[in-house]
Formats: sequence, C-alpha cells, structure tokens
Amino acid sequence: MAGMMEGKVAVVTGAGGGIGREIAIMMAKAGAKVIVADIGASLTGEGGSASPAEQTKALIEQNGGEAAICTESVAAWGSAQKIVQAAMDHFGRIDAVVNNAGILRDVIFHKMTEDDWLSVIAVHLNGSFFVARAAAEHYRKQESGSFVHISSTSGLIGNFGQANYSAAKLGITALSKSIALDMQRYNVRSNCIAPFAWSRMTSSIPATTPEQQARVAKIQQMTPDKNAPMAVFLSSDAAKNVSGQVFGTRMNEIILFSSPRPVRIVHNADGWTPESIAKIAAPALEKAFMPLDRSGEVFDWDPI
Repeated sequence: MAGMMEGKVAVVTGAGGGIGREIAIMMAKAGAKVIVADIGASLTGEGGSASPAEQTKALIEQNGGEAAICTESVAAWGSAQKIVQAAMDHFGRIDAVVNNAGILRDVIFHKMTEDDWLSVIAVHLNGSFFVARAAAEHYRKQESGSFVHISSTSGLIGNFGQANYSAAKLGITALSKSIALDMQRYNVRSNCIAPFAWSRMTSSIPATTPEQQARVAKIQQMTPDKNAPMAVFLSSDAAKNVSGQVFGTRMNEIILFSSPRPVRIVHNADGWTPESIAKIAAPALEKAFMPLDRSGEVFDWDPI
C-alpha cells in the first residue's frame, strides 16, 4: 500500500480521533499530504478545540508525513469552503476528500427535538454536501478527484433511537450516487463506507443487560484502524473504476452493499382499488417485505 497516495493531497474531516484519525494517518503513510479537519467538539457537537486535530497532525509528522490542521466546521457553506481552501493554501491542490465528521444526538423518535434533528443533519448530510461541493470546483478543473463518504448500517439497515443519524447516513449514500453520476464526465469518483468500529461514536451504546454487554464486547474488537485501508484504496488511482458503491468494513471483512431495486411486482389490467390492493396486491407483496430488523440482527456473527 505504501505510496498509493504519493503526490496527492487529502482532506479528512472529523480527523481528530477515531476512524477519521486512523484514515488521516494511513493516508499520510501512503504518501498523501493531509488536511486534518476537526473542530474538536464534544460527541453531541458542543464546544471546540484545536487539540484533537493537533494530536493527529503530530502523529502523522512522527511517522515522517506532512499534515496541516483546519478547525472550521463542515456544517456551514462558508466554513466548509475554508476547509477545502486550506488544502489549496497549504499544499496547492486537492485530490481526495473523506467526509467523516459527525455528531450524535441519540433519542427515541417520539422524544426527538427539533435541535436533535437539525444539528445531526447539519453535520452529517449538509456537511458532506458542503465539503464535497467545495472540492468539486477544483476536481472539475483538474478532471480528477475522489470522494469517500462515511455512511452507517444505522441508515442502510436501521437502529433504535437514531432517526436523525439514520436519515442522514442513508441520505449520504444517495448524495454519493448523485455525485458519481454527475461528475463521472470529469473523472471524479464517489463512494461510501459503512464502518464498524468501537470509537467515541459507538461508546454511547447501552451496555446494562448481559446481551447488550456481549454486543459491546464484540464491537470493541473492531478497532477504528480496520476501516482505514478501504478509505485509502478508494481515494487512490487503484480504484479508478470504482464509483457509486457502498462498502462495509467490519474487522477483517469487506462488504459490498446492494442498493434498493424492485424485488416483486404485481399487475392488474383493470387498475387497482384500495380494496383490491388489500385483497390481492398486499398479500402477494408481503412475502418480500423488508423486516423491521437492525444492524446487529443482520450482522449476527462475530466479527472475523
């Protein structure tokens, strides 16, 4: 893998810790110059500090890499522009963006507040759009570039108490596909990763019952660094033919996710009434209904 990002400049948001930090470090080891973008906020989005980004930068430099920090927020158009501009100012170009920044406001749907919803959408979904849109100007001119967006099985499959996060994370997959379609003519690629890892973002998972404790113990085996190789690969020229895809990285497993496609169709030459739908269509379609399952039930085997 050494040298796969040689000569390239990468922006990694949320790179002050967890998965983002590991991606930034591996990007630098692969030869990239890295903008470590992190506002240093709490898990729920409050406050701010340059310390997390500085720590990642120091780790990169200890390994002989080059990095600069940016503490602007992804959640506003103007500040997201500054993150991309930091790459231009420090290193003169931009080749890869990893949209990893995120916050959590987990709460059961019927108790979720307006701020719980808006703040999570602002960082995850709006932030991914804002940063990608800022980079797109440069990508279009140079006719090259890569986006890697961090999704989640909370959106791809489902989870309790995360309507805001799940909606944002599934929305990111549609955003990525749209970018891949719109920017294919400029040789620009866009993909998603749904990572599995024990980090600050998963440390809020309840662990009071024996079953919950067993689940958390499984997740703790999946360290954040296991997700970095896929992000580096997707950002490199080795992935020049990979775009519009959604991958999962789980311990030593790599997963390719499907996108929604028709699974069953019923037709009535005379058209449908509510009554005929109830009598004919619904029973015929029911066998193919998606279950009300969650990520832990779909991925029910131990990480390997």
